[in-house]
Amino acid sequence: MPPRLFLIPLLVPALGALVLFLLLGWQWDALFVSLATLSGSALTLVVGRDTFKRQLLTLAREVRTRAEGTPAAGTSEGEQDRLEEVASLRGAIDSLHEQLSARNAGLNQEARTLIAVLDGMAEGLWVTDAEGTVVRHNDALRAMLQTTGDIVGQRPLALLRNDALNEAVLRACREGASTRLELTLEGLFARTLAIRVTPLGRDLPGSAAVFHDVTELRHLEKVRKDFVANVSHELRTPITAIRGYAETLQGGALQDSVMAPKMVDIIHRQSERLSELVEDLLELSRLESREVKLQVADVSLAVAVSRAAEVVRHKAQGKKITVELDVPPGLVGRGDERGLEQVLLNLLDNAVKYTPEGGRVTVTGVQEDGRCVVHVRDTGVGIEPKHLARIFERFYRVDKGRSRDMGGTGLGLSIVKHLMSAMGGEVRVESQPNEGSTFTIFLPAPVPTATAAG
Repeated sequence: MPPRLFLIPLLVPALGALVLFLLLGWQWDALFVSLATLSGSALTLVVGRDTFKRQLLTLAREVRTRAEGTPAAGTSEGEQDRLEEVASLRGAIDSLHEQLSARNAGLNQEARTLIAVLDGMAEGLWVTDAEGTVVRHNDALRAMLQTTGDIVGQRPLALLRNDALNEAVLRACREGASTRLELTLEGLFARTLAIRVTPLGRDLPGSAAVFHDVTELRHLEKVRKDFVANVSHELRTPITAIRGYAETLQGGALQDSVMAPKMVDIIHRQSERLSELVEDLLELSRLESREVKLQVADVSLAVAVSRAAEVVRHKAQGKKITVELDVPPGLVGRGDERGLEQVLLNLLDNAVKYTPEGGRVTVTGVQEDGRCVVHVRDTGVGIEPKHLARIFERFYRVDKGRSRDMGGTGLGLSIVKHLMSAMGGEVRVESQPNEGSTFTIFLPAPVPTATAAG
């Protein structure tokens, strides 16, 4: 403490007493009174300073404990013993503490809300500091990156081996430039991510990157492009044939009694193929858009198989193919009668179509694990294992030339899959080259009623 802060209060009372007694003419008394006053002032100052120091130290200790978040221990001094100045200072500190506590509680609530919002996002997000090091991320990002390690504290290049992303983050941090890019993560489940990297803004150092998983979107775009290309190709073949033979007939071949009927027959067959293709496309579109309202009920599988077999029997007889049916009359499944007959017709038609002359097509039915199961087996050319995973895709053909020559549209098995799915069932295939194929459909079995159970 500076000397002037305690010398002035100490000397002023003694000097005042000395001057007063000198004016009264009491010289020796003035000396003794001034010394006594000086001693009293010194004693009072020492005691007051000690008390003031002790109360300040106590107040400082309480402030530190509050700052550390621990409850303050009780003090031995009562409120009445506290100096007015210290009490005033304590009140100001208490008021400041309450304000800071309220503000801190508000900030904590905002932080929790922000974290909840970020973690609830479907998009992945990370925030970096000015050097490009990740300092925060949300839960969705970890799932997108398919990592279990630490993300915070890592550089972009360590998390994703992609130079373009790393450069985009550095540009955002250093130049304040925004970048959009798209990258594919290789692995067991490949993902395509669309990423937007931007500076934080508002004079905040660092950058933010938002990750959108567009895997399904890019897949749908590819499917759409493939579908348009396949439809265009499938339509172009019969249209080209019809147009070519029609122009030939117009050019004078109509008068040729030998060639004209053949050309007309080709035009007729190609127009039938075009009609079948359009009908299959419309049927598939209605199934995918759920415009078809299936009437699910109990259906006799023996009757459905018999009707489908009757339709292909003439074609089978023309190739000397034996069609054998072994479906118990009492086998009943839950499905749409018309839809189930279409499924069986498509499978039987394919079986006859791809089975060589003199072969055999067998249809059997059983009930297994609470489901009705129908197997359609043939002794045809079979399918290589690499094709089995895609056999139910639209326009997918194992042998494109042979399938087209046999009149297929490439949509039959896709329609089968959609119909079975709409009826709550499924379809599977097993096949080996030159050994034939087995297509199996599964349908729910009827739920026994209380009367039947009794």
